[in-house]
Amino acid sequence: MGTPHNEAPQGAFAKTVLMPGDPLRAKFIAQTFLQGAKLVNDVRGIQGWTGTYQGVPVSVMASGMGMPSIGIYSHELFHTYDVDNIIRVGSAGAISPKLELRDVILAQGACTDSNYAHQYGLPGTFAPIADFTLLETAVAVARRMGVEPPVGNVLSSDVFYNQAGNTLDWGRMGVLAIEMETAALYCNAAEAGKRALTICTVSDSLVTGEELPPAARQTTFTGMMEIALGVAVQMAGRRA
Repeated sequence: MGTPHNEAPQGAFAKTVLMPGDPLRAKFIAQTFLQGAKLVNDVRGIQGWTGTYQGVPVSVMASGMGMPSIGIYSHELFHTYDVDNIIRVGSAGAISPKLELRDVILAQGACTDSNYAHQYGLPGTFAPIADFTLLETAVAVARRMGVEPPVGNVLSSDVFYNQAGNTLDWGRMGVLAIEMETAALYCNAAEAGKRALTICTVSDSLVTGEELPPAARQTTFTGMMEIALGVAVQMAGRRA
């Protein structure tokens, strides 16, 4: 049984799915890191792959751009394909002067200008946060790799070209970076009773104006990919 957006059969996805935005990044992760990687979904070009990493089944599937898109794909993975863990591996724009290009950050929480959580009918403002087990595992994996990742808030925005020009205001509240997916992913995980975490690499800085070219974003952000894969291995060990 598939969905309108996913042709994979039941059992095609591993319990942990890495979720980059870009289908080409999904393909790169699968073909670079996974053994025996097989394409299990290609509806609308949103590639989903499953293989093994260090003997552990792992899947990787693109989310597309923005909260409506990741909202669809993560919902279907959690509810239709019984995925337990989704780890977003994406790019983000620094809005903190403490960050540099290629820094790997872990999103403990997600501020947002989106109305995504309105659907739950809650009598207040829901605060989307990462699963703590995934978060502490990612910190431990990163440290074993010699990386001390910044951990904190990101801003998940519905707007890429912000006409108000006030994005850096969030940085004054300690928010590390801006991206477009995490809040919806964390909401979906909370609603489904599943786990989610975002690991992002800084691709550009709104503070300094520096940026990396698109090709580098697809294929050179291997640090965050290796951290996410390490987390997948550790989570498989926990289930055992």
